[in-house]
Amino acid sequence: MPEKMHSTEKAAFTLTDNRSGTSYDLDVLKGSTGPDVIDVRKLYADTGHFTYDPGFTSTGSCESDITFIDGEEGILRYRGYPIDQLAEHSHFLEVCYLLVYGELPNADDMEKFETRITYHTMLHEQINYFFRGFRRDSHPMAIMNGVIGALSAFYHDSTDIADPVHRFIASTRMIAKMPTIAATAYRYSLGMPFTYPRNDLNFSENLLYMMFSNPCEEYKVNKILARAMDRILILHADHEQNASTSTVRISGSSGANPFACIAAGIASLWGPAHGGANEAVLTMLEEIGSVDNIPDYIAKAKDKNDPFRLMGFGHRVYKNFDPRAKVMRQTAHEVLGDLNIKDDPMLDMAMELERIALEDDYFVEKKLYPNVDFYSGIIFKAMGIPTSMFTVLFAVARTVGWVAQWNEMIEDPTQKIGRPRQLYTGSLERNYLDVTKRK
Repeated sequence: MPEKMHSTEKAAFTLTDNRSGTSYDLDVLKGSTGPDVIDVRKLYADTGHFTYDPGFTSTGSCESDITFIDGEEGILRYRGYPIDQLAEHSHFLEVCYLLVYGELPNADDMEKFETRITYHTMLHEQINYFFRGFRRDSHPMAIMNGVIGALSAFYHDSTDIADPVHRFIASTRMIAKMPTIAATAYRYSLGMPFTYPRNDLNFSENLLYMMFSNPCEEYKVNKILARAMDRILILHADHEQNASTSTVRISGSSGANPFACIAAGIASLWGPAHGGANEAVLTMLEEIGSVDNIPDYIAKAKDKNDPFRLMGFGHRVYKNFDPRAKVMRQTAHEVLGDLNIKDDPMLDMAMELERIALEDDYFVEKKLYPNVDFYSGIIFKAMGIPTSMFTVLFAVARTVGWVAQWNEMIEDPTQKIGRPRQLYTGSLERNYLDVTKRK
């Protein structure tokens, strides 16, 4: 694990209370790169005040050396490695190793890690009966959330978070079993027989095999689609302290078992404002209806008084461009070219919107470029993956990030149980009245 690069500037920031004239000196923490952080841990003890930051958008909740984002410059790095280099040259399990252990593996370590993950992809056979307890029309995310939460009942031999061996085993199981759970949830919703994983396939090939294979015929791996899936998993593997990752960390701070923490992360990811963005892209395309209607919707998007917004363009974090989008754009065109899909109105609309966003002065000036969700939605649509599975596959990718962040949190000697404060605006003290005396 690389050494953390962290330093403190003593009394580098002064806070003055204009009402009393009292000044307070606050330390400034400097990371290896990115914005400095004002240390307010003693603010309440020293001043009697809390900070107020709804959404925690200006608050550093932890110290981490896993993922770095610079939204202004369009930078995303895992353990220091630019995301485009990893997506182009690496593969998902190697990125998993990097996120969990901090360094890229040598050949021997990689082989051992791949073997360990491969031979943990099977589920406890009784879990298959657990799946059958859900309604057939259940959303795959609902099934996945329930099954992940139940894993501690099947694998309670790895829930002692104080034991490094237990954490190691639980982490391995989560990464390995997530695609099996995802594929089984999908097949259950379709009424298809469950498919067991194959040890001769790599991670992404196995995921596609478990989702789409038919027991009545031989399954042939499409290398281009498998590579596309691998890139999607890499690009979504971690994204700093987002809502679901913060949920995993807060859940873990209470001492909850790792399976419960990941289930909490999945529940957070399911929210449409977080993991549902690529599904929202296809919903938008369905609303537009045809290529002929695009000019009208472009005009609506430019009208400040119109509530319509183009989904999949721009990003809350990336104010310049989404560094993942370039790789996804290339991948999308590779997939569409390989599948030779013709006369698909939705994909035609997507390609026309992409052309307009890259050429139209309005979008260029506002830097509303197609983001990773725009392209991943197109790819999933082309591959025949239903929208109900989009966030499920996001969860498969993000599990390794959650695992890495959870382990880092557990091993951090300064971590405490998550306990945000509030600005109370309710009633002052009131005395209880008997019901007969209330007006």
